[in-house]
Amino acid sequence: MKNTLIVLSLLLTAKAYGQQKSYVSISKTDNQSTIITKAANVVPSARQLRWQGLELTAFFHFGINTFTDREWGDGKEDISKFNPELLDAEQWVKAIKAAGFKQAIITAKHHDGFCLWPSKFTEHSIKNTPYKNGKGDIVKEVADACRKYNIGFGVYLSPWDRNNPSYGSDAYNTYFVNQLTELLTQYGKVDEVWFDGANGEGPNGKKQVYDFDAWYSLIRKLQPQAVIAVQGPDVRWVGTETGVGRETEWSVLPMAEQSQEKIAALSQKEVNVIPTLSGSYKDQDRGSRAKLANATGLVWYPAETDVSIRPGWFYHSNEDAKVKTPKRLMEVYFTSVGRNGVLLLNIPPNTKGLIADRDVQNLEAFGQEMKKTFSNNIAKSAAINSISSKAVKAMFDGKLNTYFTPNDKDTTVTFELNWPEKVTFNVLSLQENIAVGQRIEKFAAAYFDGAEWKDFASGTTVGYKRLLKFDAVTAKKVRFKILSSRLNPTLAEFGLYLLDEKK
Repeated sequence: MKNTLIVLSLLLTAKAYGQQKSYVSISKTDNQSTIITKAANVVPSARQLRWQGLELTAFFHFGINTFTDREWGDGKEDISKFNPELLDAEQWVKAIKAAGFKQAIITAKHHDGFCLWPSKFTEHSIKNTPYKNGKGDIVKEVADACRKYNIGFGVYLSPWDRNNPSYGSDAYNTYFVNQLTELLTQYGKVDEVWFDGANGEGPNGKKQVYDFDAWYSLIRKLQPQAVIAVQGPDVRWVGTETGVGRETEWSVLPMAEQSQEKIAALSQKEVNVIPTLSGSYKDQDRGSRAKLANATGLVWYPAETDVSIRPGWFYHSNEDAKVKTPKRLMEVYFTSVGRNGVLLLNIPPNTKGLIADRDVQNLEAFGQEMKKTFSNNIAKSAAINSISSKAVKAMFDGKLNTYFTPNDKDTTVTFELNWPEKVTFNVLSLQENIAVGQRIEKFAAAYFDGAEWKDFASGTTVGYKRLLKFDAVTAKKVRFKILSSRLNPTLAEFGLYLLDEKK
């Protein structure tokens, strides 16, 4: 089989974005072949591509709920209780950095309406608490710590506000834009803005009609590199808070009937509206060929997979013995990042303003195990037949913009790995170059036991990353197959690793 190695420079990558889009429309006259071709060429925006490469993002749930020992406040809390006397944002950031996290998001305002920065537009904020005699600004402390340790910075701003009396009226949208402007202009670069989907009643018993268009336009204007997540056009919620993504996770999703205004907005250079997707966010099949057949459009809309390191999202002392172990965190990594998602792991600071010791220790141990496991790619030492030496090099250089791909018309691939001596492994890692689309639909791997080939791993989608763990295999020969793909597949990285499952 003749194979091709494609190396994308930054210039060529930029041109590729111009040729491919994050959204394409589907005509009623498009046949299945045309739809699949279109799907294979839907690509992430530059901001989505950067975000996907983070892999690990930390969530810091911290606020008045930390001091009332609740998960959701009602907006009537006595904020004089808020006084984290030992607060050390650098301790938070160093803890996540040791675990390999590349971004942190702070709950600047949760549903109770209490603000962790001295907002000019409400009295229900840190400026009216004992913390630093009303002169504190925890959003600034976290932003500064992230910048110091080269960690991305994001803000969570709850649209629902159970304290503000204007909630449920047009005046609240103005209030919200004012607060969002403060967060986007006073703390340097913002990499992610996270809008929760909760929309309950305010103190006046009314619900709010959110002005999403105004919010998105403001973010694009003030922080154009930031992804807008969950209630936003760039990143969707995976559908659970368990840290478990789908076995088949497509980032290219079918869209249901759109209004003409939404179609016009989607057809612009950037997607700036929430796509109306087909089906439910909890559906296990969101992007198969069958689902695409009835779509009116296709959009790149990747999944963020969230979970807390503890049972709750805010800190509770009675959960100190229930912190996820390093082994459990590794399992979550496999079921989130390893299923084409980005992991958003919540790590809540305590009433002292510190990440609890157990959480810090488990994060550090998780980071060490990650380095130990993925620092030695066993496949790299194999002789690989059926593909060129340049293509082999591309699959082991740690770069997603160099990749192996077969001829344009080839939708399947087979290659073998051979070692001079037996090797042992229990993890398969695959990565596509998603900058040119997500294409692989089915793959399988087998080893030769000296008499016959035996399967040890198989799956469907790959996307940014696919990780499969299995019973340890010891062999001198492995065969890998891409069995189905939307157009010619890409394989940017291929890995076999040995994970110590005793820990």
